Amino acid sequence: MTWDEFETTGTPPSPRSEHAAACFAERYLLIFGGGSHSTCFSDLHLLDTQTMEWSRPKQQGVTPESRAGHAGVTIGEYWFITGGGNSRKGVSDTLVLNLSTYEWSVLTNLEARAPPVSEGSSLVMHTINGENFLVSFGGYSGRYSNQAYALKASLKPSVPSQQINESDTNGFSPLSVAENSSRKVIFEIEELKDEKELHLVQDQLSIEQTRASKFENEISDIQQRLQKMDTLEKEIESLRYELDSTVSEEESSSGNELHRSRGFWRWNG
Repeated sequence: MTWDEFETTGTPPSPRSEHAAACFAERYLLIFGGGSHSTCFSDLHLLDTQTMEWSRPKQQGVTPESRAGHAGVTIGEYWFITGGGNSRKGVSDTLVLNLSTYEWSVLTNLEARAPPVSEGSSLVMHTINGENFLVSFGGYSGRYSNQAYALKASLKPSVPSQQINESDTNGFSPLSVAENSSRKVIFEIEELKDEKELHLVQDQLSIEQTRASKFENEISDIQQRLQKMDTLEKEIESLRYELDSTVSEEESSSGNELHRSRGFWRWNG
């Protein structure tokens, strides 16, 4: 595999880093945001990989705040953008771009430093039982994180498809971004967070139960050893008593023999 440099036409994005990129319809490359030195961008660029021409799509909806270090993932005709920051602050909104109409919407808005509001995180899409979830991992928001967070992304068309000028939309049929309640989304995040914390507590409880069971086994083993030592001590005491009795009997027997022998020699003397 080798990298090749292609000649392009149109006006390319200015030099930058920490931007987000996405592919759409197996033809279009989109670039959003990024930064250069102390400047952050909020511009959107599109490269048609068939004609190798750069263009600036006309955007609609809310005006995105400039950002760099954000993460993005596409689900169908929608591009989700989370996290990032600029020279002033961390960006707290989660954006969604309709790639058919180039209309921006705010999916949800979280408090600063609240996960997954961070720079440099990874974002992927995962489907569970037919429902799409944004899964964010890691990042930096005052401190480095190794946590994973999930956000349910429920998108439904609110208007029927209609014919649109091909020069404006490149022939894509439009779908409007569904209205998502911020409270509902935040509740879903908190619910998933609570469930995650519950799993962590359950795992910790399982570890503590295993340790307690191990300690109980060790205590039982020590008690058995103590019982054996008590039995052994009694046996030693019994043997000591028998030994003392034997010694006393032998000393008594030796004294009698000595008494008799002395009497015999005295009588002979």
